[in-house]
Formats: sequence, C-alpha cells, structure tokens
Amino acid sequence: MRDDSTRTQVVSANHVGPSLEFVSEEDRVRWDRRYADHGGVSVDHIALPAVFQPFAEDFPTAGRALDLACGRGGVAVWLAQRGLDVLGYDVSPVAVTQARELAELGGVAARCHFETVDLDDGLPAGPPADVLICNRFRDVRLYRKILERLAGGGLLAISVLSEVGAAAGPFRSRAGELGQAFDGLAVIAAREEIGAAWLLARRC
Repeated sequence: MRDDSTRTQVVSANHVGPSLEFVSEEDRVRWDRRYADHGGVSVDHIALPAVFQPFAEDFPTAGRALDLACGRGGVAVWLAQRGLDVLGYDVSPVAVTQARELAELGGVAARCHFETVDLDDGLPAGPPADVLICNRFRDVRLYRKILERLAGGGLLAISVLSEVGAAAGPFRSRAGELGQAFDGLAVIAAREEIGAAWLLARRC
C-alpha cells in the first residue's frame, strides 16, 4: 500500500478560510517535503491499497487506467505490471519524479505516464478509463467528472477517510456518501468503518 495512505483533500461548497490558490500551493510544498523525507522508492512500494487487494482479480489486464493523487506511483506501477497503460496525476513534483523512478524499477516505464496536476483545478480532459483509482483523496467536486471519465464496463476503486466510526471533520466523507455519489454503478464491494470508506464498482 502507498505510504501516503492518509492523504486527503476536500473543498466544500461552503469553503471558508485561505484561498484555494494558497491552499493548493501550501499542499504542494507540504507533500513535496513529505515525499522527499521518505527517501528513495523501492519495489516494495508496488501494490494495490490493502482494501482492494482481496479483489485484485477484478482488475483488468489490458486497457487504460487513471490514478488520481497517485503519490509515489505504487498503485500505478502495479496496474501497469498487470498489463494496463497508466496515467497518474499528483500535485507534488517530487512524488511524480519518484513515481517515474518506480516505474523504471518495476520494468513498466513504457506503460506509465505521470504528470504534476493540481486536482483543485479539476480533472484534466482525457480518454475514457477502463480503471479509475482514487486512494485516500477526496474532493466531492470531482465525483461527477470521475463518473464521466469511466469507460463502459470500467472499474472504479475509490477510498476516502470517513466520519463513520470517527469524529466529523472537513476531510471526511459523510455516511453513505460514496454509495450516493456513484449509485449508477454496479457495486462489487463497499464498506464504511472506523474512519474509512471505500467502494469498488463497475460501470455497466
């Protein structure tokens, strides 16, 4: 599982406080520092998030994958090793550099492309994704765009921090949020417990 497993970002419709531009730059600096402090990448970082590992065989072995807030690229490289062509976005240039290094180590650099993207500005346009994964990053403004980006038959794997079993907070999803946001998909598995929520679902 990625070592940035606590990473989240959310902006509500009633956002108050610093401007989005300030918050985004602050996030970038903070995450650059955190990734730099972690040191070099290792093949040990290549894995699905733990909550999705029991469903590894549900992930296709060909097609396009999109990894939002990809961090150091452990999930993206796993998907590429499975046979997918992967595009990963992250706000941190340091993380993107490390993800490219990990793809080289994993022998799948030709199948992986990583870009520095601030998702606060929205999801960049691109082709439909056969797999879309978003692990521990939450921005409710992206939910509709995520649905639109998912190809027919495509697989969505999304996990967020949750208020369920934990104190409420601005970075946590409400009870039932993922199920409601993606209710048009066929659910393979989903769970909310002890401060976390996740959903694995397919577009019919």
